[in-house]
Amino acid sequence: MIGFLIKKCFFDIWDNLFRVVLINLGFIASLAIPVFIPPLFQTIPALGVAVLAIGCFWCCIYLSTAALTLKSISDYGSFGFSDFFCSLKTAWPAGLVFGGFLVLAYVLCVVVIPFYFSMGTMTGLLLTAVVFWTLAAGGLAFQFFFAVRGRLSTKLTSAIKKCFIIFFDNPMFCIFSFLHNLIILIVSVFLAFMIPGPAAVLLFLDEGLRLRLLKYDWLEANPEANRRKIPWDALLIDEREKTGTRSLKNFIFPWKD
Repeated sequence: MIGFLIKKCFFDIWDNLFRVVLINLGFIASLAIPVFIPPLFQTIPALGVAVLAIGCFWCCIYLSTAALTLKSISDYGSFGFSDFFCSLKTAWPAGLVFGGFLVLAYVLCVVVIPFYFSMGTMTGLLLTAVVFWTLAAGGLAFQFFFAVRGRLSTKLTSAIKKCFIIFFDNPMFCIFSFLHNLIILIVSVFLAFMIPGPAAVLLFLDEGLRLRLLKYDWLEANPEANRRKIPWDALLIDEREKTGTRSLKNFIFPWKD
């Protein structure tokens, strides 16, 4: 399943390269708001902080909208500018929730964990470990928040709950997804985040959730089956047929097929 996921994601990015680059350009432009504008208000710190907060939350809203828009690519479709703006109308609440999670994570990392660690006691170390591993589990689960919000539940509280259900049922897959996307972002740094960029990360998470849901459809139809032995080869037959195979020549000169 992992190998096919990587293959399909690569094919979809290649087939929609222009759209992926546009999504990344939009994020770069959004990121410029909290990075470059606040320093202009050094004489008015409160205004600078306000612009920083607004810019950060807008970036989260943009990512939420982009994730919902990229969903069509996972489903072997496409999208246009109008689709992006339509998605914005329904995606902004999820963006605000994700922004709130990032603020909470920042406070835990910068304030709470250092405070407990500085206590220098066994209790302090225990509390540090509890907060750290809770934050780590939350991060691994919450990485699928936009994908879950787009595919499984429009109710935000339900989406959060399902994120944790997916994490505890598929911990290794969540860890792999995090490491994979970390590598993607590191590679993106050298390409100015134009490609693969955050759009590739969002697409991978949506593709991963979409394929992972096939497991639950199968388990629902086969309640007595062993959950540790999922017949991925059989479940992915239709997906493999739709995705197909390509040679290097097909990638570079697709019109010669």
